[in-house]
Amino acid sequence: MIKQNKSIAIIGSGFSSLSAASYLAKAGYEVTVYEKNATLGGRARQYVKDGFTFDIGPTWYWMPDVFEKFFADFGKKPSDYYQLEKLSPAYEVYFGKGDSIVIPDNFKEICEVFETVEPGSSKPLMKFMNSARDNYEIAVNKMVYKPGVSPLELVSSETVVRVNQFFSTIRKQVRKKIRNHKLIKILEFPVLFLGAKPSNTPSFYNFMNYADFELGTWHPKGGMYEVVKAMVALAKSQGVNFVTNAAVEELVLSDKATVGGVKINGKHIEADLVLSGADYHHTETLLPNKLRQYSEKYWSNRTFAPSSLLFYVGFDKKLKNVKHHTLFFDTDFDTHAKTIYDVPSWPKEPLFYASFPSITDASFAPDGKEAGTFLIPLAPGIEDTPELREHYFKLIMKRLEDLTEQEVMSSVIFKESFCVNDFVRDYNSYKGNAYGLANILTQTAFLRPKLKSKKVENLYFTGQLTVPGPGVPPSLISGKVVSDLILKNA
Repeated sequence: MIKQNKSIAIIGSGFSSLSAASYLAKAGYEVTVYEKNATLGGRARQYVKDGFTFDIGPTWYWMPDVFEKFFADFGKKPSDYYQLEKLSPAYEVYFGKGDSIVIPDNFKEICEVFETVEPGSSKPLMKFMNSARDNYEIAVNKMVYKPGVSPLELVSSETVVRVNQFFSTIRKQVRKKIRNHKLIKILEFPVLFLGAKPSNTPSFYNFMNYADFELGTWHPKGGMYEVVKAMVALAKSQGVNFVTNAAVEELVLSDKATVGGVKINGKHIEADLVLSGADYHHTETLLPNKLRQYSEKYWSNRTFAPSSLLFYVGFDKKLKNVKHHTLFFDTDFDTHAKTIYDVPSWPKEPLFYASFPSITDASFAPDGKEAGTFLIPLAPGIEDTPELREHYFKLIMKRLEDLTEQEVMSSVIFKESFCVNDFVRDYNSYKGNAYGLANILTQTAFLRPKLKSKKVENLYFTGQLTVPGPGVPPSLISGKVVSDLILKNA
């Protein structure tokens, strides 16, 4: 416990901030979370219109064990707050008109699907999954809870024998024995959650395939925002205070290089420590130049995970031939990926993802209607105009119609969009990125931006630009890791 009641101001109320807030309050800190927007949850907000509900941000619930560990640290279970349902099937992937593969909710049936598509493929798949299972055990139960302070954190008996996996790639590993292009796409898909190309992602990260095929895809009844509400309720039970509509304008220094609080609406609010779960680059702009750890050149040279063009669409009928999670991989991924990572530009023929939660959960849409969320991955920092958004909406609606063999455009009641400019406006996101820094070898662990400022005392960071990286479960972990570091330094 903290010897005296030190105060800590947390900037932002995303998953990493909510996680850290509970741990720090439990340890004895007086914790106040300041959120610039009107509602809590950061990027995981909710949009409600005309009886329809949409998760604005994350829609996938993977790695349920990480959520269980988080709540268990407070003597709770996820089921104390929200109800989980395992999706069966997990998702569907379209490769062409009437040409799709449905991924079941258990590994035995997944092997059978692979055998149907490519006879003999289940044997290398099992070998691949054995490696993924072992890597998951090492990564998620050990490595990701390290603070990224030293390269030695990566050195252990388990990682030494797997060192070659850090210098090979998911793409090479997947394509050793699997030949069918559809199965290859399915196996390469999970690393997209890490924000990088399979050709740039170390093969050690195949643990994401274990999360996919073995742990399964889940749905919290009411949506991902129920997880936010659960974490807020938990934080409040630990004594955390929340202030919304509170954009931090400046990090106030108590001396030349020690943070002493935050400035909000022109008012100086004192705090012994400041933890930012907001965009790392933006947070450092709240300091004088000489106290920023990372230059503009540093940020411009990083490999960022994608931004996104999102549409939230209300349909006046139930849609056919789609699942709760549906992926449209009927165009070339490598060509699309070049427009994200190599030559930032709008893709001519984008892959896209769609979520229809009202298939599983009636609370998302009025009776007989469908709620659809659509996502196109994009390069951060590209031009974003109403005309471009409209063009791509028509493009993916036409693809949806063709691939699923149904008419949908005339059934659109309304649509709302969210893209690069909105990520900048709502979240101060660097170049409007949606997922933070990509998890490539040169941006892993100790090579990511530090949790503790090297130039300003009592200033810490958490979230998708620090360790362990992008995604909801890593954000929960990031909150725990930074709180452990703060307590260690207390």
